[in-house]
Amino acid sequence: MANIKTAELEAIVSGADWRDTSGNIIQAHGGGILKVDSTYYWHGEDKTHNSGLFRAVACYSSPDLATWTRHNDALTPVAGSNISTSMIVERPKVIYNRRNAEYVMWFHSDSSNYGAAQVGVATSRTPCGPYSWRGSFRPLNVESRDMGIYQDDDAEQTSYLLFASDNNQNFKIARMDANYYNVVQQVAVIPRSTLESPGIVKRNGVYNLVVSKTTGWDPNPNKVLTATSLSGPWSGESDIAPPSTRTYFSQSTFIIPISQNFAVYMGDRWRPTQLGGSRYVWYPLVWNGTSPARIVPSDVWSLNVAAGTYTADSGTSYEAERGTLSGPARLLNNSGFSGGVSVGYIGNGGSVTINNVQGLGRDQWISLHYANADSGWRTTTVSVNGGTAVSVNQPNTGGGGVVLSAAVKVFLRSGANSITVGANQQNYAADLDRIVVYTTT
Repeated sequence: MANIKTAELEAIVSGADWRDTSGNIIQAHGGGILKVDSTYYWHGEDKTHNSGLFRAVACYSSPDLATWTRHNDALTPVAGSNISTSMIVERPKVIYNRRNAEYVMWFHSDSSNYGAAQVGVATSRTPCGPYSWRGSFRPLNVESRDMGIYQDDDAEQTSYLLFASDNNQNFKIARMDANYYNVVQQVAVIPRSTLESPGIVKRNGVYNLVVSKTTGWDPNPNKVLTATSLSGPWSGESDIAPPSTRTYFSQSTFIIPISQNFAVYMGDRWRPTQLGGSRYVWYPLVWNGTSPARIVPSDVWSLNVAAGTYTADSGTSYEAERGTLSGPARLLNNSGFSGGVSVGYIGNGGSVTINNVQGLGRDQWISLHYANADSGWRTTTVSVNGGTAVSVNQPNTGGGGVVLSAAVKVFLRSGANSITVGANQQNYAADLDRIVVYTTT
């Protein structure tokens, strides 16, 4: 998902700026995907105002899960109601009720202090709406906070609410009524689990429940649990990514089924002080035989939805320690870095210039592999061949030499280029392990 030209919107690049076909930053946080015939619809929270309060549920459409066009807002505030601009509307998910020829949206509906702990339901005759709010309520008279929904593949297309309940201590699954307007029966509870943000994908008759833990806006190691029935018994928790990465600094929001052994993990990289600047983390989620589902952490990858396949761009790697250091920048040793060495103290006049970076004479993605042990985010700058520097945000990676990546698209001339990684005069950037240059547009 490039941030330059619509024609280049082919790659999926987690954590980068994703723009729609009009060139605007995509605002679809906490979202879900609905497929109607050959078109995908993405409903999510519009956080343009950087607040947690309700602004709108946005709707985008795509033929390929890579090129997104924004439509009218699917759901907008209703003054004086549970979905006014002073309330919370999060994690919208839409399913189609063929019996009623109606699209039904469920969402986390709450007060500004998260005390209401409700779900909301809205309906429309078209995928993007506008949706009419039917009401907000506590399902089966119990609390519901971070939630999801799931439509099964049985003849009746039975649908379910998946939700964190009882002050986030228990995770529950409840069956919806035939209209998908309410829930009528609890079918499972996973006690004392502190699970939330669920998504389900079914494979070979086995339900795979992907969830995060309850750590607020902070990321954590997301898990997968399995069962042959939604009523359980559910397996123990398995990691979908190395725990130290905290799911590559993301929280699950939805799982898109693609083929027998491949789905797309949809996650949010939350930035609570600037919610509109939160970014999306989408990775291949794969199965190897009977092993639990696992994320493939590809910085730049492409998806062929018709074939049900994906292609990861391996890129060309350039080690930071082989660059030219300036100012206070210096080499640091840590076993977590490739080659055991990185460049630290970038910023306040410190930088590293990596020479002889081969380019193709066009815009290309590069990813910066870095470590940021701070509790907050850092910002680095990237300048190519002495040109204007662009900023790249670097979420914290935790301690212990954990390395994450952040990507940016820059123009590389054909042949050799020099890339300088620095920061402004007031702040230090993260420690730089290496950069990787990709050819996928």
